[in-house]
Amino acid sequence: MGKPDLITIIVIAANVLMSYKGFGDYSFFEKYKFNVGAVKRGEQVRMFSSGFLHVDTQHLLFNMITLYFFSGIVIFKLGVFGFLAIYLASLLVGNLLSLYFHKNEYHYSAVGASGAVMGIIYSAILFDPWMEINFLIPGFVFGIGYLLYSIYGMKKRIGNIGHDAHFGGAVGGYIATLVLSPSLFTSDLLFVGLLALPIVLLYVLKKMGKM
Repeated sequence: MGKPDLITIIVIAANVLMSYKGFGDYSFFEKYKFNVGAVKRGEQVRMFSSGFLHVDTQHLLFNMITLYFFSGIVIFKLGVFGFLAIYLASLLVGNLLSLYFHKNEYHYSAVGASGAVMGIIYSAILFDPWMEINFLIPGFVFGIGYLLYSIYGMKKRIGNIGHDAHFGGAVGGYIATLVLSPSLFTSDLLFVGLLALPIVLLYVLKKMGKM
């Protein structure tokens, strides 16, 4: 993996500062979290600001440590602006998918960088499908498996977890990476296809009315 860049530290610092502001300021947290009703009333800033808020320190640490370890390869392959484009696109697509699946639940709320981080992970896996995760699992196996679990989590509403935001973030990372690095279609077409399978599956299930 490439080494994390200064931009990674800046993104982490932005998450830490905004999250800790939210920990101690309830009105700030409520104003900038993702909330379906508020977004539908025109408060679109929440689509981005919610990605820099977290529910607690553990939630924040997990996301930022994961981002730190996976950001390097994306920055190495696409540069600082490519990394930022993928991070923000993944954050936005993650929240858009949440909005789509919860559009009639006006009180539905969520926070966290998980969608953006999942997009960075999926991007990193596209560039290095055989990277080892947890010293054992090939990256492409982890990516496909995690999205299949996310589909199951969305369907069964498992835990207080934004499975749709995680899935949407991966979709955002997948699409943005291929837009910025179309050479992957020729150099790694097999893995590009394999990593698309959960995305196609969700689309089919939704069309069949099973989601």
